[in-house]
Amino acid sequence: MITLHPRPNAIAAALYTLRDFNINLIVIHGPPGCCFKHSRLLEEDGVNVVTTGIEEERFIFGGHDALVDTLRRSVERFCPKTAAVVGTCASMIIGEDLQWAVKDAGLDIPVMVVDIHAGHKNNTDGVIAVLKAAAKAGFINEEEFKRQKRMMSLATEVEERYGAAYKDYIAPSRGDSKYEVSKRLLEVIDDGKKGICILNAKKETAYMFADVMLAVSEVSNGILNIANLSTDVGLSRIRKHADNISRGLAEKGVEIHHITGGLDEYAATGERVAEIVKKEGADFLVIAGVPHAVTVSGGDYEIFSVTNGPRQVEPMKELLKHQHVVVEMDLHSKTMGADMILESEFGATLRGVWSDNKRSEKGAKIII
Repeated sequence: MITLHPRPNAIAAALYTLRDFNINLIVIHGPPGCCFKHSRLLEEDGVNVVTTGIEEERFIFGGHDALVDTLRRSVERFCPKTAAVVGTCASMIIGEDLQWAVKDAGLDIPVMVVDIHAGHKNNTDGVIAVLKAAAKAGFINEEEFKRQKRMMSLATEVEERYGAAYKDYIAPSRGDSKYEVSKRLLEVIDDGKKGICILNAKKETAYMFADVMLAVSEVSNGILNIANLSTDVGLSRIRKHADNISRGLAEKGVEIHHITGGLDEYAATGERVAEIVKKEGADFLVIAGVPHAVTVSGGDYEIFSVTNGPRQVEPMKELLKHQHVVVEMDLHSKTMGADMILESEFGATLRGVWSDNKRSEKGAKIII
């Protein structure tokens, strides 16, 4: 099936994965505008991203010399400890030998070479390309490579079954009104219904999705919390995110009752979450992050989902029967470079509605 709506591409996925390996300098070998938005976001996260900026003439005569020159100049300017070269559609079509250029540059730091382009069906192919390069360069061992590759396979499966790749076109949606959903969530809490709050988030996006759990804990008593905040698996950068968020929640008095896995295991932790939910029992669920990876249905619970994907709304409502779906717009760009929990739009709305309700109750008591 060919997906008609735009999908994330493999080059961007490769760039973000290199960031997760703490690569200091990334050289994109292609036209000046290739992956511009993603490059700018990565600069906000402390990565120096440059481009060889090859134009029409080099499409014909090759960009080898431009890549060698860019590598040498960039290393001299930024003094990185590690670097990477990332291919593009242009470099692939003209048959550039990226490894040869790195060798000719004669650098004295480790350089990871990722020969990738955007012509892949799944953006996860870009992640796998980086993982292969990382294993070859000794950044990870074979066991970690296999684990990470399995996570990417599961992530692709989740998107094809319940996500933005489940059919050829999905119209973007901003989801339900955060105000109306907040009102309904407070109603079920006030009615004494049993609830479970679930954080099943991807990497740094968890800095904002964790605020949903924090807000729900602030307006309820005794809610069970489940989160994929393990600090025992994944790359050091991802484990650091999990540690930052766990400490941030603990400082606010939020207890995590069940840990399902790491922040790079969001596609695999869904089944574990479903098992815990079934065992614990609940009337309603609040799921933040990647809700469509959690294998539960709105036919069994009243579900309040918080996602950052405008094209996730339809499949979650149509396929998984989630009654309430809200979208955190531009969440990814807001969480780049974060190291602490950030307030979410839904969290802010929920707190506001709860505060208004309390003031109304207090005013009614005074009148009586």
